[in-house]
Amino acid sequence: MQRYDVLVVGGGPAGSTTAIRLAEGGARVLLVDKAIFPRDKPCGGGLTTRAFAQCPVDPTPVVEDEVDVVELRFRFGDSVVRQASSPVIRMTQRRWLDAFLLAAARERGVEVREGTTIDTATAPADVIVGADGANGTTAKSVGLGGGIVQGVAYEGNVPYGTVARERYAHRAVVELADIPGGYGWVFPKGDHVNVGVGAWQEEGPRIREHLARVCNAHGLDPSQLDALRGHRLPLRRAATRLANERALLVGDAAGLIDPVSGDGMYECFVSSRLAAEAILAGTLAAYPAKLDAALGRLHGASWKLKRALDRWPRASWRVARTRLLWGSVERLLLGDVGSPGEVTGAARVPLRVLDALARIP
Repeated sequence: MQRYDVLVVGGGPAGSTTAIRLAEGGARVLLVDKAIFPRDKPCGGGLTTRAFAQCPVDPTPVVEDEVDVVELRFRFGDSVVRQASSPVIRMTQRRWLDAFLLAAARERGVEVREGTTIDTATAPADVIVGADGANGTTAKSVGLGGGIVQGVAYEGNVPYGTVARERYAHRAVVELADIPGGYGWVFPKGDHVNVGVGAWQEEGPRIREHLARVCNAHGLDPSQLDALRGHRLPLRRAATRLANERALLVGDAAGLIDPVSGDGMYECFVSSRLAAEAILAGTLAAYPAKLDAALGRLHGASWKLKRALDRWPRASWRVARTRLLWGSVERLLLGDVGSPGEVTGAARVPLRVLDALARIP
């Protein structure tokens, strides 16, 4: 039986880009996924500019829209519209993005087996990468994971014609402060918009009601949505074990979701890079600390903002709608700063206010 340097379980963006980086570093890589690609994957499908820059291959061929306008709305009423200096989000569909990245892994010599499961205990590989997402079993099988807080999301699509292209093209609409632990959204794609909501896990029984309110706010009947699907949003806490002497976790399998935005694409590409570097250097034990150094300050600030929005929504909205805060958000989305802590000067004032709100019992 052929033996591999690395087994990657999961062919989503985290798994494929880890495999790409490993293969480019000279490793013999086997990637397995129980699905056959292309396959649908619940996700808003946005690549922030900072995430786009972290991807080891250029995903432009599967980008369907570029967002340079962000519309923030408070409880489906009061709103502000901000124009970015350049696109801050590239919109794609996971069905096409994941297949594109998996094909790129194949092109670089990764052996890909679709429609396949594998026993990690007897896998013919020296190192195992768990990249099988929020519902994956690899983490448990290799003694990793745990300590993850769960959110939930629910979404569907509406074709242009049912909604006006001129209303939503190049624009991301974000509905704030009405959904506990999350927000609603309308994101533009090539021939449709994606409409969805994210929330704390305990909102699961009411998630359809939350989505219906977002639909109503945009003149839609919920029955007009097709391809409806729900998914979990894993949020890592400090107790989550990410590596041991033989295995490590990347992307959603590691709970690497931004607590405020629910975005995991930036985290998936950062974790795939750091994981590949650790494996190629034979230093798996160093991976968690390097991941914390890359993402810890960003996620720490996001947890504070999430608490502020949940506990003091109206006060947080008054801060969120300011042009001063938008400048910091734009720089974060573009990747000009790695975390709010790097913002300097007057732009720090609204960030300090939100931090103070998060600290109020």
